[in-house]
Order: sequence, then structure tokens, then C-alpha cells
Amino acid sequence: MGIKVHGGVFSTATMRVFACLNEKEIHFEFTAVDMRTGEHKKEHFLLRNPFGKLPAFEDGDLKLFESRAITKYIASTHSHKGTQLVIEDPKKKAIMSVWMEVEAHQFDPPASKLTWELALKPQFGMVTDEAVVKVHEVELAKVLDIYEARLSESKYLGGDCFTLVDLHHLPTMHYLMGTKIKALFGSRPHVSAWCAECLARPAWLKVVAMQKKE
Repeated sequence: MGIKVHGGVFSTATMRVFACLNEKEIHFEFTAVDMRTGEHKKEHFLLRNPFGKLPAFEDGDLKLFESRAITKYIASTHSHKGTQLVIEDPKKKAIMSVWMEVEAHQFDPPASKLTWELALKPQFGMVTDEAVVKVHEVELAKVLDIYEARLSESKYLGGDCFTLVDLHHLPTMHYLMGTKIKALFGSRPHVSAWCAECLARPAWLKVVAMQKKE
């Protein structure tokens, strides 16, 4: 039956899943969900994701939602294909898991807020809330200071190779590179080099190319 992704090419969570599938060189069928018309809140979509958020994922009779859970499933189920996105050594895997939690709970909250305020709101003709930007800019800077220290010791956040840890950062990182927040990344040499390398990956460039077709 094949893999199907229901989502949006500009949705950060959907982009995360696309990137993982591309790294694994897995063919998938994409169905666009029109959030402007509220399609994500309609019954047929809620059967796939009861929270009414993007994306929804199908692999045969398996239905999943939550992008990070989806990428973990893809990476483990197709471990023999493409990029090895997970680490099998128990101790190294534990370290990778720590940084996956850091991305989800420390980096993503301020990064997502800033992405919405500075990158997405202008696209919808909405006014950026500078007070919100100021608060989350400070929060993100603190996280990136920790990243700078980590990346001075390790090429990637999860270890010596590119893993799901790094991949999970790509969508918000991509959007923030087009805003004034780029300076926060650029002012930290190790973070800047890490960003540049991650964003230049062929699998990620395919995700960006999907946006350009819209």
C-alpha cells in the first residue's frame, strides 16, 4: 500500500517527516491538507490525527501522528536504507536521546514562536508581536550558547554523525535563516557551521524544492 503523508509543504512538522523520508530514500505519496479551509479539523482528517494538526502518516494499516514519533518509526523500520539516522550503541544512543529531548523541549518552543512571528505571520499579512519576539529571542540565545559548547566537542548534536537530533531542527532553522534571528546562529562559530552543513544536505534541499513548486 506504500507510505502516505497528509500535511502541508510549509508545515514545520510535515517538513520534518519529508526530510526523514528523503534521507532514507523512501518513496512516499503526499496529500496536501488545506488548512486555510479548515480541512485539518474535518472528520476525515481527524480520523488520521485526532488533534487536527499536521501531519498524519500512513504505512499500510499503520496510522501515526506527531512528527518526531513518525521519524523515529521511519528511521528504525528502514535502518538498512539511506542515512543511518539512529545510533545503536546503548551509551551513544542514550546521549542521542538526551539531545532529542533538548530539541523538543528547549530549542523548539522559542524557535517555533520566532518562526511564527517573524517568518510566517508576514506571509499571512499579520503583524509581528515584537514583545513576543524579544522574550523568545533571549530564550533561544541561551539554548544556542549550550549548543555552541556542545558542538565544540562533537561535530553534531547527537554525536559524530548526522542523526534524527539534527534533522529535527531543520524546519525552524530553515525559516529562521530568513529572519533577523539568523544573527543568533551566525554569531556562534560552531553553531553556524553545523547549521550550514545541515541545511545543505540534499535530502533537505528536496524539501525546500517542494515549497518552491507551490
